[in-house]
Amino acid sequence: MKKEIIYQPMTIAMADLLGHIDRSEFIDATFQLKEGKLEELPAELDSLGWNTGELKQIQQQYKQELNQGGMAFGAFQEELLVGFGVLGNRFMAEKQDHLHVDLMYVSANFRRQGIGTVLLNMISAEAKKRGAAYLYISSAETKSAVTFYQKNGSLLTEKVDEELYHKEPEDIHMIINLNMFPDI
Repeated sequence: MKKEIIYQPMTIAMADLLGHIDRSEFIDATFQLKEGKLEELPAELDSLGWNTGELKQIQQQYKQELNQGGMAFGAFQEELLVGFGVLGNRFMAEKQDHLHVDLMYVSANFRRQGIGTVLLNMISAEAKKRGAAYLYISSAETKSAVTFYQKNGSLLTEKVDEELYHKEPEDIHMIINLNMFPDI
């Protein structure tokens, strides 16, 4: 019998739970942006889980974003964190009407079950509540990540956020128009 997934806001004190996430995956394709269009590139990469240094860095980023007013949501199966997403607090873009997805992960065994979509919807609703018109996404270039966001309404952005671009120049930068989803 499948155990229920419970969704709830997360606190700074829950940062240690991020270690529950199994972010491993086999990457069979990536995307790269060429002349304003996505180009799919074949890949054969085995991405392992976080090492100790990477986990500490993710936990620090999580804490910093929440300390600055960001918001985190988690998906739990009993006491196990199986997915989480963090809404950044910094308004972006020329009109200062974009908030960004700062972190978003779902454990390998829990992917493709709608958990990421529920978390993204929770983030989107919070962003809209805070006055954002758009959700900005700096996605890993993997096919699985980019297609997840595309299936959830994201489009390539015409203007990338320079700060996020310099952090992750390989990322694919997208936006979701929050006004297209009146129910959130």
